[in-house]
Amino acid sequence: MPLIRLVIIEDQYLVRDALARLMSKEMGVEVVGTAEDGLSGLALIERESPDVALIDIEIPVMDGLSVVEAITAKGLRTHAAILTTFGRPGYLERALAVGAAGFLLKEQPVPVLADQVRRLAHGERVINAELAAAAMVAGPNPLSSRERDILRRIAQGESISAIAHALYLTHGTVRNYLSSAMQKLEADNRAGAAREAERRGWI
Repeated sequence: MPLIRLVIIEDQYLVRDALARLMSKEMGVEVVGTAEDGLSGLALIERESPDVALIDIEIPVMDGLSVVEAITAKGLRTHAAILTTFGRPGYLERALAVGAAGFLLKEQPVPVLADQVRRLAHGERVINAELAAAAMVAGPNPLSSRERDILRRIAQGESISAIAHALYLTHGTVRNYLSSAMQKLEADNRAGAAREAERRGWI
Protein backbone atom coordinates (compact mmCIF):
# COMPACT_ATOMS: atom_id res chain seq x y z
CA MET A 1 0.00 0.00 0.00
CA PRO A 2 1.58 3.34 -1.05
CA LEU A 3 2.45 5.88 1.63
CA ILE A 4 0.30 8.97 2.02
CA ARG A 5 2.53 11.89 1.03
CA LEU A 6 2.05 14.83 3.40
CA VAL A 7 3.15 18.48 3.37
CA ILE A 8 2.99 20.70 6.46
CA ILE A 9 2.85 24.51 6.19
CA GLU A 10 3.35 26.18 9.59
CA ASP A 11 5.30 29.31 10.47
CA GLN A 12 6.35 28.35 14.02
CA TYR A 13 9.50 26.25 13.78
CA LEU A 14 8.99 24.18 16.93
CA VAL A 15 5.40 23.32 16.00
CA ARG A 16 6.34 22.56 12.40
CA ASP A 17 9.32 20.40 13.35
CA ALA A 18 7.48 18.49 16.10
CA LEU A 19 4.47 17.87 13.88
CA ALA A 20 6.65 16.63 11.02
CA ARG A 21 8.58 14.26 13.32
CA LEU A 22 5.46 12.87 14.97
CA MET A 23 3.50 12.44 11.75
CA SER A 24 6.46 10.67 10.14
CA LYS A 25 6.17 8.00 12.82
CA GLU A 26 2.54 7.28 11.98
CA MET A 27 1.85 4.19 9.90
CA GLY A 28 1.30 4.87 6.23
CA VAL A 29 2.30 8.54 6.34
CA GLU A 30 5.38 10.13 4.75
CA VAL A 31 6.16 13.81 5.31
CA VAL A 32 7.66 14.92 2.00
CA GLY A 33 8.26 18.54 2.94
CA THR A 34 7.50 21.49 5.21
CA ALA A 35 7.31 25.23 4.68
CA GLU A 36 7.19 28.28 6.93
CA ASP A 37 5.13 30.61 4.74
CA GLY A 38 2.29 30.35 2.29
CA LEU A 39 4.12 31.25 -0.91
CA SER A 40 6.93 28.72 -0.42
CA GLY A 41 4.34 26.22 0.80
CA LEU A 42 2.35 26.56 -2.42
CA ALA A 43 5.54 26.11 -4.47
CA LEU A 44 6.33 22.98 -2.43
CA ILE A 45 2.88 21.55 -3.12
CA GLU A 46 3.22 22.24 -6.84
CA ARG A 47 6.64 20.56 -6.86
CA GLU A 48 5.87 17.51 -4.69
CA SER A 49 2.18 16.97 -5.51
CA PRO A 50 1.42 15.52 -2.04
CA ASP A 51 -1.79 13.66 -1.25
CA VAL A 52 -2.56 15.94 1.70
CA ALA A 53 -1.41 19.37 2.88
CA LEU A 54 -1.95 20.61 6.43
CA ILE A 55 -1.91 24.40 6.36
CA ASP A 56 -1.94 26.82 9.28
CA ILE A 57 -4.38 29.68 8.76
CA GLU A 58 -2.15 32.55 9.96
CA ILE A 59 1.12 32.22 8.06
CA PRO A 60 3.23 35.00 6.51
CA VAL A 61 3.52 36.15 2.89
CA MET A 62 0.36 34.29 1.83
CA ASP A 63 -2.19 33.23 4.45
CA GLY A 64 -3.54 29.69 4.69
CA LEU A 65 -6.91 30.44 3.12
CA SER A 66 -5.18 32.04 0.12
CA VAL A 67 -3.00 28.94 -0.28
CA VAL A 68 -6.09 26.70 -0.28
CA GLU A 69 -7.79 29.00 -2.78
CA ALA A 70 -4.73 28.81 -5.07
CA ILE A 71 -4.66 25.00 -4.83
CA THR A 72 -8.32 24.91 -5.87
CA ALA A 73 -7.87 27.46 -8.67
CA LYS A 74 -4.87 25.60 -10.10
CA GLY A 75 -6.71 22.28 -10.02
CA LEU A 76 -3.99 20.59 -7.99
CA ARG A 77 -4.70 17.04 -6.78
CA THR A 78 -3.67 17.76 -3.17
CA HIS A 79 -6.38 17.54 -0.50
CA ALA A 80 -5.82 20.74 1.49
CA ALA A 81 -6.88 21.06 5.11
CA ILE A 82 -6.63 24.01 7.46
CA LEU A 83 -4.91 23.08 10.74
CA THR A 84 -5.30 25.81 13.32
CA THR A 85 -5.60 26.81 16.96
CA PHE A 86 -8.24 29.36 15.98
CA GLY A 87 -11.56 27.56 16.28
CA ARG A 88 -13.64 30.41 14.92
CA PRO A 89 -16.83 29.51 13.04
CA GLY A 90 -16.19 32.21 10.43
CA TYR A 91 -12.86 30.66 9.53
CA LEU A 92 -14.59 27.35 8.82
CA GLU A 93 -17.09 29.04 6.51
CA ARG A 94 -14.33 30.84 4.63
CA ALA A 95 -12.16 27.72 4.39
CA LEU A 96 -14.95 25.66 2.86
CA ALA A 97 -15.80 28.49 0.46
CA VAL A 98 -12.28 28.41 -1.04
CA GLY A 99 -12.22 24.62 -1.39
CA ALA A 100 -10.69 23.22 1.80
CA ALA A 101 -11.20 19.48 2.23
CA GLY A 102 -10.80 19.72 5.99
CA PHE A 103 -10.74 22.04 8.97
CA LEU A 104 -8.80 20.58 11.89
CA LEU A 105 -7.74 21.87 15.27
CA LYS A 106 -4.21 21.47 16.59
CA GLU A 107 -5.38 20.56 20.09
CA GLN A 108 -5.82 16.84 19.50
CA PRO A 109 -3.68 13.67 19.81
CA VAL A 110 -1.34 12.94 16.89
CA PRO A 111 -2.93 9.50 16.21
CA VAL A 112 -6.28 11.26 15.74
CA LEU A 113 -4.71 13.76 13.36
CA ALA A 114 -3.02 10.93 11.46
CA ASP A 115 -6.38 9.20 11.06
CA GLN A 116 -7.84 12.45 9.72
CA VAL A 117 -4.98 12.69 7.21
CA ARG A 118 -5.74 9.15 6.02
CA ARG A 119 -9.40 10.04 5.58
CA LEU A 120 -8.49 13.19 3.66
CA ALA A 121 -6.20 11.18 1.39
CA HIS A 122 -9.13 8.92 0.56
CA GLY A 123 -11.24 11.87 -0.52
CA GLU A 124 -13.30 12.43 2.62
CA ARG A 125 -14.14 15.89 3.92
CA VAL A 126 -12.98 16.09 7.53
CA ILE A 127 -14.24 18.86 9.82
CA ASN A 128 -13.83 19.18 13.57
CA ALA A 129 -17.23 18.27 15.03
CA GLU A 130 -17.25 20.92 17.78
CA LEU A 131 -16.37 23.64 15.31
CA ALA A 132 -19.05 22.48 12.87
CA ALA A 133 -21.65 22.69 15.64
CA ALA A 134 -20.44 26.17 16.64
CA ALA A 135 -20.66 27.33 13.01
CA MET A 136 -24.27 26.17 12.81
CA VAL A 137 -25.13 28.14 15.95
CA ALA A 138 -23.29 31.25 14.75
CA GLY A 139 -24.98 31.22 11.36
CA PRO A 140 -23.58 32.52 8.07
CA ASN A 141 -21.37 35.57 7.75
CA PRO A 142 -23.74 38.56 7.28
CA LEU A 143 -21.05 40.90 5.96
CA SER A 144 -20.72 41.70 2.28
CA SER A 145 -17.34 41.29 0.60
CA ARG A 146 -16.90 45.09 0.53
CA GLU A 147 -17.77 45.37 4.24
CA ARG A 148 -15.27 42.62 5.04
CA ASP A 149 -12.55 44.35 3.02
CA ILE A 150 -13.16 47.69 4.74
CA LEU A 151 -13.28 46.15 8.24
CA ARG A 152 -10.06 44.27 7.51
CA ARG A 153 -8.40 47.57 6.64
CA ILE A 154 -9.84 49.22 9.77
CA ALA A 155 -8.36 46.37 11.83
CA GLN A 156 -4.98 47.14 10.25
CA GLY A 157 -5.24 50.77 11.37
CA GLU A 158 -6.08 52.43 8.05
CA SER A 159 -8.01 55.71 8.06
CA ILE A 160 -11.27 56.40 6.24
CA SER A 161 -9.34 58.58 3.79
CA ALA A 162 -6.76 55.87 3.08
CA ILE A 163 -9.45 53.22 2.58
CA ALA A 164 -11.43 55.47 0.24
CA HIS A 165 -8.30 56.15 -1.83
CA ALA A 166 -7.28 52.47 -1.97
CA LEU A 167 -10.73 51.21 -2.96
CA TYR A 168 -11.65 54.13 -5.27
CA LEU A 169 -14.65 55.03 -3.11
CA THR A 170 -15.87 58.32 -1.65
CA HIS A 171 -15.47 58.96 2.07
CA GLY A 172 -19.26 58.89 2.44
CA THR A 173 -19.50 55.48 0.75
CA VAL A 174 -16.87 54.02 3.08
CA ARG A 175 -18.75 55.42 6.09
CA ASN A 176 -22.00 53.92 4.78
CA TYR A 177 -20.40 50.48 4.50
CA LEU A 178 -19.00 50.83 8.01
CA SER A 179 -22.36 51.90 9.38
CA SER A 180 -24.00 48.86 7.81
CA ALA A 181 -21.33 46.55 9.22
CA MET A 182 -21.64 48.09 12.68
CA GLN A 183 -25.39 47.46 12.67
CA LYS A 184 -24.94 43.84 11.61
CA LEU A 185 -22.33 43.28 14.32
CA GLU A 186 -24.16 45.36 16.95
CA ALA A 187 -21.00 47.38 17.49
CA ASP A 188 -20.83 50.94 18.86
CA ASN A 189 -17.94 52.04 16.66
CA ARG A 190 -15.88 50.93 13.69
CA ALA A 191 -12.97 49.63 15.79
CA GLY A 192 -15.43 47.54 17.80
CA ALA A 193 -16.97 46.21 14.59
CA ALA A 194 -13.54 45.19 13.29
CA ARG A 195 -12.70 43.44 16.57
CA GLU A 196 -15.99 41.55 16.57
CA ALA A 197 -15.58 40.50 12.94
CA GLU A 198 -12.07 39.23 13.74
CA ARG A 199 -13.31 37.38 16.85
CA ARG A 200 -15.89 35.53 14.78
CA GLY A 201 -13.41 34.77 12.01
CA TRP A 202 -15.34 36.78 9.45
CA ILE A 203 -12.37 38.88 8.30
